[in-house]
Amino acid sequence: MPQVDTHCPYCALQCGMRLDGVRVTPRDFPVNAGGLCQKGWTAGSLLTSPKRLTTPMIRVDGALEPVSWDFALGFVARKLDDLRQEHGPDAVAVFGGGGLTNEKAYLLGKFARVALGTSQIDYNGRFCMSSAAAAGSKAFGADRGMPFPVTDLKNADVVLLAGANPAETMPPFTQHVRGADLIVVDPRRTPTAELASLHLAPAPGTDLALALGILHAVVEGGHLEKSYVDDRTTGFEAMWRIAASWWPERAERVTGVSAADMRLAAAKLAGARNAYILTARGTEQHATGTATVGAWINLALSLGLPGRAGSGYGCLTGQGNGQGGREHGQKADQLPGYRKLDDPAAREYVAGVWGVEPDSLPGPGRSASELLEALGQDGGPKALMVFGSNVVVSAPRSQRVQDRLSALDFLVVADFVLSETAALADVVLPVTQWAEEDGTLTNLEGRVLLRRKAIDPPVGVRSDLDVLNGLAERLGQPSGRFPADAETVFEELRVASKGGIADYSGVSYERLRAGEALHWPVPADDHPGTPRMFLDAFAHPDGRARFVPVEHTGPAELPDDEFPLQATTGRVLQHYQSGAQTRLIGELNDVVPEAFVEVHPDTAKRAGLEEGDPAVVRSRRGETVAKVRFVQSLRPDLVFLPFHFPGEQRANLFTNPALDPVSRMPEFKVCAVSLSTVDGAA
Repeated sequence: MPQVDTHCPYCALQCGMRLDGVRVTPRDFPVNAGGLCQKGWTAGSLLTSPKRLTTPMIRVDGALEPVSWDFALGFVARKLDDLRQEHGPDAVAVFGGGGLTNEKAYLLGKFARVALGTSQIDYNGRFCMSSAAAAGSKAFGADRGMPFPVTDLKNADVVLLAGANPAETMPPFTQHVRGADLIVVDPRRTPTAELASLHLAPAPGTDLALALGILHAVVEGGHLEKSYVDDRTTGFEAMWRIAASWWPERAERVTGVSAADMRLAAAKLAGARNAYILTARGTEQHATGTATVGAWINLALSLGLPGRAGSGYGCLTGQGNGQGGREHGQKADQLPGYRKLDDPAAREYVAGVWGVEPDSLPGPGRSASELLEALGQDGGPKALMVFGSNVVVSAPRSQRVQDRLSALDFLVVADFVLSETAALADVVLPVTQWAEEDGTLTNLEGRVLLRRKAIDPPVGVRSDLDVLNGLAERLGQPSGRFPADAETVFEELRVASKGGIADYSGVSYERLRAGEALHWPVPADDHPGTPRMFLDAFAHPDGRARFVPVEHTGPAELPDDEFPLQATTGRVLQHYQSGAQTRLIGELNDVVPEAFVEVHPDTAKRAGLEEGDPAVVRSRRGETVAKVRFVQSLRPDLVFLPFHFPGEQRANLFTNPALDPVSRMPEFKVCAVSLSTVDGAA
C-alpha cells in the first residue's frame, strides 16, 4: 500500500506520522512538529504482533475455543436477548474506551440505548478527565480540554502546569512550553519539574489548598484583573469569601509549599503578558477533583486569562480520543453533541435522528466505577460488553473489579489482543487496530482529525462498527440503522451533534482529507471552525464565566499508624494506560519490564529494603508487589508506582475507589499505604 499520512494511536496529542506499511516516520504536524516519542516510533510493531487476535472465541469448559463470526455474533445476540427478556434491558451493560474513534463512540452509545435499551453505559474516560470536564462546564459553560491550539503556548511568557508530567506522558508537547517561564505543581520531582524555574511540591491531595493560597496572593498583591472580573465573570464575591481565609502562610502549613513560593508564582503569572494555567490527571484524580480543578480555574479567572488571545486555561487530555469519546454518547448521562440525556429537547432531537420515540430512550445510568461495582449484584447488570478498555488493570480496587466480572452471567470483550479483561470473557471478538481502518478522533485542543487506513487487517478480523452492525441486526434492528462504514456513521454523527455544544455538523471527511484544521464547534459546511473559544463570550447564556466557591478538605484517606505513607500512581515514558499494547512491544517492555516503586532511600531502609528488593505496598483494599527504586528527591512520606502492569503488580490493587461527588472520578492519586519486605517485615 502507498504511504499514508495518519496519527499516532496513543495519547491525545495525536502526533502526525506517516505509515509505509507498518514502518513509522514522523511528519510535520502542528502538535508534534516532526517529533515522536518512543511509543509513537514503535507503534507499527503492534500491527504485526504475534499476540494479535484473529478469530472469535467462545469459552467452552473453561477454555476459549475458536468459532466462526456468524456463530459468535448469533450466540452473543441470543444470550443478551435472553437476559433482557428475563431481567429487563438494564441487565445488559456496555463499557467503552477513550481510544475509540468518534464513530465508534457514537455508534456504541446509540447501540446501548436503541438496540439494547439499556441505561447502563459508561466508559474509561470517567477515570481520565471527568473532573476537568465537570469543572470546565461549570465555569465556562462548555468543556473542551484546551480551548486554544497547542501552538499558542509557544508565545507564552509563563505556563503553570498542575499535576501534569508531559515530558514523560506526551514528550513532543514540551517543545511548546520550553520558551516559557515554567511553574510545575507536582509532589514528585518529575522530568517535567526538572524543566521548571519553579517547582511547587505540595503534599499529595493538597493541590486545592495550594491554588487557594496562590489566588489569595494574587489578590493580596494587587494583581486581581478587576475590569475582567467585572465585565466577563460572575460569582467572585462568593468564591472570595472562602479564598480570603487561605492566606499563603495558612496554605503553607497544609501543603508544605512555602508562602514565599506561592507569592512568587502569583507574581510570575500576574507579570506575564501571556500566561496559561494547564491541569492534568494529578489534579483531577481525587475525590475532590472537580473542586480542585475549579480552584485552578478560579485562579486563571482572577488573572483574566480564559477567553483572552495569547492566554488561557486548559486541560491536557490523556487518552487518544478522550475528548471526542465523551462528546457523542459513551458517558452515562450524555447524548451526541455533548447534550444531556435528561434534557427533553435533546432527547427529542436525537431520537428524531435515530428514528425512535424519545420516550424509548433510557435515562442516565451508573458512572463507570459504580457500574463495575454493580456487576452481578442484585439489581445490577448480569452481562457486560467491553469495547476498547482493560478494566482489570485500569480500574481502582482492581481485584474487586475482577471479582465482579467473574460474577457476571455473561462477559463479551472486543479487542485486538487478549488483554487481562478479555482473558476472563465468555466471548472474545477480534477487532481492527488504528492503522487498519478509517476514523476520526478529536485531540486535546478540540481539533477533529482523520486517522486513515494504511494497511489491511488480518483475515478474520472485523471493525467494532461491523460488530455493532451485526449484533444490532440480530437483535431485530432495521437494516441500515447501525452502519458499518465509518464515513457513513460520521455523516449521521454530524446531524446528531448539530446545535449541541460540541457541534460537528460542518465537519466532513472531504474537508478533513483536504487538510482543513477544524476545531469544534463547526456549525456549518462553510464555517472555518473555532480554534480559540470564548474570545467574545463564554458558553453560559449570559456570556460570562463563573467563579465557583471551593474549599479544601484533603484526601479521602489519611495516613495512620498502620498505613503511615501515601501512595500515588502514574505513567512512565515507555508505557501507555493498562500496558496491554506497549507491553507487547519489545523495545518498550525491555526498558521497563515490570512494576517498580519509587521510594526515598531513608523510607526504604526503615522498612528493611534496599534498592532492587521486591517490596509489598499495602492499603486497606489490597497489596501490590514491586521492586524498590531509590529516588533521593522524593518526599519521605510518599511512594510512587506506575499502573501499567498486570497480576500482583497492579497498582490499582490498592488504590482508593472513593468518588468525586460531581464527576464520579475515583481517587487514584493518593491513598494511605504501608511498605514492607515480601516476608511481611516493616
